[in-house]
Amino acid sequence: MQYLVSAFIFIFIGSFSSNAVAWGQTGHRITGQIAEQWLTAETKAAIAAILGPEGLAEASTYPDDMRSNPDTFWQKTANPYHFVTLANGQHYHDTDCPPEGDSVSALKQFTKVLQDNSSSITDKQLALRFVVHMIGDLHQPLHVSSGKVKDNGGNAVPVTFFKRPSNLHRMWDSELIDQQQLSYSEYASWLNARITKQQYQQWSSADYQQWISESARVRDGVYPLSPELGWDYLYQHNPTVKLRLQQAGVRIAAYLNKVL
Repeated sequence: MQYLVSAFIFIFIGSFSSNAVAWGQTGHRITGQIAEQWLTAETKAAIAAILGPEGLAEASTYPDDMRSNPDTFWQKTANPYHFVTLANGQHYHDTDCPPEGDSVSALKQFTKVLQDNSSSITDKQLALRFVVHMIGDLHQPLHVSSGKVKDNGGNAVPVTFFKRPSNLHRMWDSELIDQQQLSYSEYASWLNARITKQQYQQWSSADYQQWISESARVRDGVYPLSPELGWDYLYQHNPTVKLRLQQAGVRIAAYLNKVL
């Protein structure tokens, strides 16, 4: 009975988090910082011409930083840009994109802006920040939703993490990473040092369908048998978190090297 009451409270809280961010501030900055290490000189120059002194780590969180902006674009239009939906056992196709759009449609839209010489610098800044952010999003397993309404991408799955109330989505966005008590630059440095040239070549695909399929395969294994999570869950899934952060960083770089 006590657990049912707690579950109701968690689900009630989770209902306000349906638009939760992916990876959280630290995770996104890690992916941006890793990406910086794999950019070509030409791409670095192109990025500097768009963002000036702003690096990819800083740019990576902009779409989340702006979600409290009352403008219609941020309150309505951009909301679907943070996730895709893919049912179990399926492969993402362009026809799966809903009318309101998703991460894939937005990625294509903002890529066109970056490649259009007539785009304003302001539009290119927004586009580049979204591209970096969304590639990161697509590597967070719970941002590839299974489409289960009651699940809400893990937001409606109540858990405690080291006895702190949370939900599964928030855990994967931030808490598994923050538990390491590292700055984003420290974490990125550690992860990047372990990426080999062979891994870069293996991971540097610009195929978003591959990224989505990988996240979907991981997603189905992150749901816990018990809501009380701690060291065992961290031990089991921390390697996956690190891998997805590394892959996201490499693919941000590979994608921008191709686009710019």
